[in-house]
Amino acid sequence: MQRYSNFILISFLLCLISIPAFSQLDRLDTEYMLEDLRKLSHDVAEGRRTGTNGAEAARRFIIKQLEDMNAKSLQDDFRHPFNFVSRGGDTIQAENIVAYIKGEEQTAFVITAHYDHLGVRNGQIYNGADDNASGVAAMLAMVEYFKSNKPRHTMVFAALDAEEMGLQGAKAFLNDESIPQDMIKLNINMDMISMNDKNELYVAGTSHYPNLKPIVESVNVLPLQLKLGHDTPDLGSDDWTNSSDHGPFHKRGIPFLYFGVEDHAHYHKPTDVFENVNQDFYIKATHAILDCILALDSSLN
Repeated sequence: MQRYSNFILISFLLCLISIPAFSQLDRLDTEYMLEDLRKLSHDVAEGRRTGTNGAEAARRFIIKQLEDMNAKSLQDDFRHPFNFVSRGGDTIQAENIVAYIKGEEQTAFVITAHYDHLGVRNGQIYNGADDNASGVAAMLAMVEYFKSNKPRHTMVFAALDAEEMGLQGAKAFLNDESIPQDMIKLNINMDMISMNDKNELYVAGTSHYPNLKPIVESVNVLPLQLKLGHDTPDLGSDDWTNSSDHGPFHKRGIPFLYFGVEDHAHYHKPTDVFENVNQDFYIKATHAILDCILALDSSLN
């Protein structure tokens, strides 16, 4: 009997050795994260177009979540208003939502995700579940994580407005005098991270900042495929270097990594709804991004 028990123990240990070390998928409260995604992409938010009541509803929701997590604010209410002139010549009022978790050092990572989308067109709501309620919900989950797990670098979390109108929120963030720009070490941008049937998440930026590449490649994100690319000029329209809110950071010389999926059938369509989110992929993708942030936090000086 003892011999049989030892055989079971040895077999179990051999199985453990043969199993690859998958990314730990319980660091984040994924139940709340999915619920945040669902609420941000609900019809009530009317597609979150910049300057609309739906965008204000989204802002209030994001701010309430930050308040509940006791995140710190540079302003009394997390709101950083700005305005810009649209392509049509109209002056648009918009607002970024900015919070932070103080780290052991003053230098900061800025984690961005735009909360605006396309609004209502021809009577149809463009809910923007993947684009980009997915990034905002992931960002909120990371606020909660770093609130309980103090980072080395200070983590600044920016829910940006007016990305769909020309990356206006990112430009305003970088011109915001209340934010110490010289302390920004890195931008991590999340935009469309929840819809992919190939188990593929892309990270762009390492061709511009090759010192980040070995850090990202060292992170084990299995069973997800984390693919580097979409960040060289020869790709034409498939070069994502300036395709989202990381673009203005790059133009300022601030290193970036952009996490996102390739375009899919629901991109900028009314079918970009919560029901079409690949929840299993989304959970894996968000944890993979978190694991990359943790590796960067410990490695970058």
